[in-house]
Amino acid sequence: MNQKKVKKAGLRKGGFTFKQFFVAHDKCEMKVGTDGVLLGAWACVENVKNILDIGTGSGLIALMLAQRARQVECIDCVELDKNAAIQAEENAQGTSWSNLIHIYNENIDNYAQQIKKLYDLIVSNPPYFEPAIACRNDVREQARYTKTLTHEALLDNAQRLIAENGTLCVVLPYSIGEQFIEIAEKKQWYVTQRVNIKDSEDKPYHRILLAFQRYNSDRIDCKLEELIIRNSEGCYTDKFQSWVTDFYLYY
Repeated sequence: MNQKKVKKAGLRKGGFTFKQFFVAHDKCEMKVGTDGVLLGAWACVENVKNILDIGTGSGLIALMLAQRARQVECIDCVELDKNAAIQAEENAQGTSWSNLIHIYNENIDNYAQQIKKLYDLIVSNPPYFEPAIACRNDVREQARYTKTLTHEALLDNAQRLIAENGTLCVVLPYSIGEQFIEIAEKKQWYVTQRVNIKDSEDKPYHRILLAFQRYNSDRIDCKLEELIIRNSEGCYTDKFQSWVTDFYLYY
């Protein structure tokens, strides 16, 4: 995102100001970014009462969903990194949805084995790099690499926690998203919605939003969309603005 536009949209030192809340991210390795904003703005919240955010980080996506899902009763957020979990809790406490959002500083494997609740919607902006060159610290490595949360593990835990007819939504780099679909189909998940994203018309797809449900007798065709973030002048497209207008300042 163009730095000038980011500042205009709400970036300030230590965090990001949205229309209805502020997200501090100075304690988190993974900062507020377009990926999380897109997932929070897109995931379907119609008739959703219980939401699970796996790897919540600063709590950005949970806060966006709390703003959108008027009928939501509970948003549980699992975060492995202690400092990020503390910051997510602080961010939630500063909003009118603090009674809905619950932060758990825990490994998702342990959480899935202990919790008895099922969720109508599970969201995740998961790690996606395969373990390779080590990051400068362990916290950044667990946020960026699949070492601590493989995509297979994400799908398996989602299967344990998803309600009947519930939906799993993720955002990933485009090529890795294609691989994720293959893994998911082998585990009997199917894609119900897909958005291919490019930064501008002349650029290749670089991100993908995916919504999955479990296989059943009422399998439906996938709804396919395209989102272009900027036009030829470098300004946000009308479609992108329509996605973020309830969140970004000045849009």
